[in-house]
Amino acid sequence: MSAQTDLEDLLARIVLRDRAAFRALFSETSAKLFGICLRVLNDRAEAEDALQEVFIKIWNRADRYKVTGHSPMTWLITIARNHAIDRLRARKGGGDTAEPDLVLADPAPGPEAQAIAAGEARRIADCLGELDQSRAAAVRGAYLEGETYADLAARFDVPLNTMRTWLRRSLLTLKDCLSR
Repeated sequence: MSAQTDLEDLLARIVLRDRAAFRALFSETSAKLFGICLRVLNDRAEAEDALQEVFIKIWNRADRYKVTGHSPMTWLITIARNHAIDRLRARKGGGDTAEPDLVLADPAPGPEAQAIAAGEARRIADCLGELDQSRAAAVRGAYLEGETYADLAARFDVPLNTMRTWLRRSLLTLKDCLSR
């Protein structure tokens, strides 16, 4: 089993409120997520508090993981990073009264997150390549370019329900491809 598969399994068990899975996930990921919080907040005590809150969010939102399509570690890192940034903004009071010497951590993903995202993007592109050209274009239009189903149906000259079927079946095919 790969680390990604292991983390996915733990998240699936957390959805079912499995405390042992939650402890295992904490054990596997807390050091990395703490590092993210510490990098953003630059305060050890605040980063520790933020990490606790991050894991509460993970416990309450584990069912949302599959929706993102990213690797589990990327999803966890995003939660930690966003939460730490929210705390940092709250600490600053939302105004522009911050000290000019205050250097904030770069909000861009770090090298590891970028590498993971690039790998995921390659996998998605490869799987989109396995779809019929018109189906792949419809998926890109709907989910990457924000086109409505009605616009896509008109563009491809098919009934609206046919477009919905295309997209649903294409997403199922993509899901199967990505799970290989």
